[in-house]
Amino acid sequence: MKWIRSAAKVLIYAGLALAAAAALTNWQAGRREAAAVASYPPLGQTLVAGSHRVHVVEMGRPKGSAPDLVLIHGSSGSTRDMTFRLAPALAEDFRILIFDRPGLGYSDRINGTGATIRQQAGLLRQAAAQMGADRPIVLGQSYGGAVALAWAVDHPDSISALVTVSGVAYPWTTPLDPLYRVTSSRVGSMLAVPLLTAFVPDFAVSRSLQDVFAPQAVPQGYAAHFGPGLSLRRSSLRANARQRANLLQEVTELSPRYGEIPVPLEVLHGTADDLVSPELHAQGLARNVEGARLTLLDGIGHMPQHVATEEVAAAVRRAASRAQLR
Repeated sequence: MKWIRSAAKVLIYAGLALAAAAALTNWQAGRREAAAVASYPPLGQTLVAGSHRVHVVEMGRPKGSAPDLVLIHGSSGSTRDMTFRLAPALAEDFRILIFDRPGLGYSDRINGTGATIRQQAGLLRQAAAQMGADRPIVLGQSYGGAVALAWAVDHPDSISALVTVSGVAYPWTTPLDPLYRVTSSRVGSMLAVPLLTAFVPDFAVSRSLQDVFAPQAVPQGYAAHFGPGLSLRRSSLRANARQRANLLQEVTELSPRYGEIPVPLEVLHGTADDLVSPELHAQGLARNVEGARLTLLDGIGHMPQHVATEEVAAAVRRAASRAQLR
């Protein structure tokens, strides 16, 4: 019986050690989350669409004095991505509404599975209407481009023009990033996500931003404005991981309907984008959507809204002119 008592002691000590490690991880994660929220509070107002809170930042011209423009950020983002350079560049010509997508920034998640691009589009359409924007121009970047396309397909009468910037549009063949495979799983969500929130080092965050902006450098002041800590909160990591894990199937189902899009479409994509293929996504839209106008930005990577801001702003103005809003 002595060996049983020894084994029991080992299990007890192991259990206590695991409990202590979990408590330390959750304490450190909570500490970092509180610091991120304190340093980067909401920039705008929170409204309720359906039963979900949606955070929106309003910029630019007063309501009714200029065309409405909705900006939708990409993966791991928030309103702060669009308020860095693009919204200020368009503020003199448009009334701008910038939304946190569901589960990210300061918007509630829709459900525990991450919310589909169509569910997100429906919620943001409803929120925009509450803000008095019944037929805005809608711009989506990266993952947000897929949400914008879903908006145009499912709610064509509630949009006047569409702009995609480095937008995801068609099924791809590369496997899901290992990080998302882990963090979107049940076990990874419970175990890996708190560890990332608690202990991911600052240099890893900086490297991640460099990879997203490559081959351009991260603009000076971007990280300080964007607040990466908001994206590293446990709730945001989980929502983003599930959205990314589900995106391929959702785009596969949506893409055959792009030909139904009735509004002017401006498609912008950098030729050096290694994250979202310009050949597959941008040129595919140009082929399959009647009246789509394609602008390929030579040598530009995945973030044209920051490194080719005037070109993106010019595309929005073209969209407005084509929709006869200017």
